[in-house]
Amino acid sequence: MTQQHIPTNRWMPYAALGIGILALSLSAMFVRWAADAPGPITGFYRMSLAAAILAPFVAVKCFKKCAIQPKTLIFPLIGGIATGCDLALWNTALSYTTAANATLIGNTAPLWVALVGLIFFKERLGRDFWFGLMMALGGAALIMGSDFILHPRLGIGDLMTVGTSLFYAVYFLSTGKGRKFIDPLSYTWLIALFAALTLFIINVFLQNPFGGFSNTTWLSFLGAALISQVIGYFSMTYALGHLPASIVSPTMIGQPVMTTLLAIPLLGEIPGKYQLIGGAIALTGIYLVNQAHARAEKAKNGTL
Repeated sequence: MTQQHIPTNRWMPYAALGIGILALSLSAMFVRWAADAPGPITGFYRMSLAAAILAPFVAVKCFKKCAIQPKTLIFPLIGGIATGCDLALWNTALSYTTAANATLIGNTAPLWVALVGLIFFKERLGRDFWFGLMMALGGAALIMGSDFILHPRLGIGDLMTVGTSLFYAVYFLSTGKGRKFIDPLSYTWLIALFAALTLFIINVFLQNPFGGFSNTTWLSFLGAALISQVIGYFSMTYALGHLPASIVSPTMIGQPVMTTLLAIPLLGEIPGKYQLIGGAIALTGIYLVNQAHARAEKAKNGTL
């Protein structure tokens, strides 16, 4: 490797991490801009278009070498179903609550992932975990409680996003196992494919229309697929392959912060004092939980 490539390799993973967070932070904007489409429909087109965009690249890769064992497909299948349910619920919640609330509460998934590690894998997480868990739940409760009292409609949306965080956690857990057997490109495509199929079934069941939308909505579908799904998830996958989880996981709390900032000029949503206070408490708690979980993983793998 030449000297010229060393600086590039050093900054590219960090650049990918930043691009990934920005792309994912725009998810709520695309859902809002697709105003005349039901939430599950926006999710369907996001995943189906992403699967179509990725398909040629996966085909070329598999033409050269495709070593996916059928028995390992259970992991992207579970992850795809969870992602489809997550998007159906999260996109619908955005019709009731703010982009900032939906993104923040939806990103409490690491709490459930850590709890699964504690309950089923007997991970020793320490006091930081419990303190962080109480802070995260307390911050989320402050946001949701104030919304139910001051704006009941917002509170309903907040409650829906709790469900999305559970589905998001299932995605994290299944992907953590599946990525040991399937390459990043193929895995991302399989997730999009299975999620699109799940969302298709959900939309048929709900009798949602698949057409008749405005040009702005169709462009929002494309933006969600290309920017939030393909660029966002690809960038995060690249970053995870070149940076330690101890850097990537805490940095992910930047997504709700970025969404909150972007929602001010793009959606005209200015956070209230309870959102700001509760959000700061919850983000600090999520950070502590992430760090405790990362330390437990290192200890389990014999690297601590």
